[in-house]
Amino acid sequence: MNNRTQPDRAPVNNAEFALSDALRQSGRFDAGQWQKYIEHEIGFVLPDMQLQWLINAIECTAISNGLTLEQLWIQLPKNSELRQQFLDKVLIHESRFFRHKPSIDFVTKYALQHQNANEADSPFRIWSVGCASGQEAWSLAMSLSAEQLSNYCILGTDVSEQAIIDARLAQYDKRQQSLIPERCQQFVQPITTKSISRRLNTGGIADQSNMSNSTQSSWQIASVLKPYVNFAVHNIIEQQSPTSHLQNVIICQNMLLYFRKFDQRDILARLSEQCALAGYIILAPGEALFWRPSNMRRIAHPQVNVWQKISA
Repeated sequence: MNNRTQPDRAPVNNAEFALSDALRQSGRFDAGQWQKYIEHEIGFVLPDMQLQWLINAIECTAISNGLTLEQLWIQLPKNSELRQQFLDKVLIHESRFFRHKPSIDFVTKYALQHQNANEADSPFRIWSVGCASGQEAWSLAMSLSAEQLSNYCILGTDVSEQAIIDARLAQYDKRQQSLIPERCQQFVQPITTKSISRRLNTGGIADQSNMSNSTQSSWQIASVLKPYVNFAVHNIIEQQSPTSHLQNVIICQNMLLYFRKFDQRDILARLSEQCALAGYIILAPGEALFWRPSNMRRIAHPQVNVWQKISA
């Protein structure tokens, strides 16, 4: 449900202009080399049409660390913090609340059926893959809680540490609030000075990010939803699952297109392993139409690309 788009950039200084020009004009800049590095590290295939996006990520990372292009390239394999900083800039995510409402409605209806079938002893589990800054996970929590559901758990994962920091912060701007249906506006609350102070004192690398987000955001997710939603850094290309629990619903939308087809098959196979029997995997409309798993069947739905697990 989350696309990666080139971020809005603040005015750059002379040093950035110089590096940007150097990257564009220097014959030493090998875009393919950087694209291969990104694919090697996280499996993402960054298309040529997003070359400017890549250049922006390179120049921002180099300048913020006082490095030349050559020094950045040399340091990346040696410095895990620098590597993550660079990848976070490449993978800056843009998402929005209730981005694909038919999918949210489908999950909510299934959760109600799960509750009515007297299966309340086991939580209704949802995994949002590639959750970006959390809008999909919080949208699901809003929708389920608006239906008076309470026995559910939502896990949002993303390869970007910064995206997960923002998702946990759960503070957003007014434009995002306007996308939330009226019945879910009850889960929007103003940002208080106390909540800002509490988050700015969490420590670690999040401090500067929290300061920026807190000053730009105008509202936050209501605290009543916080116990139901967790976030974790996880790369879906990895073999290890972020949780030992099987999921009733796995949502993975608008992410597979960044992987090669053989990686898409591996990812889908791992997702099906993590899906509970009779549970669902929801993909973006028109996504992975080549998939023909023996343990899953595609559900005929006019708006949602959904697959149900029919055998272990």
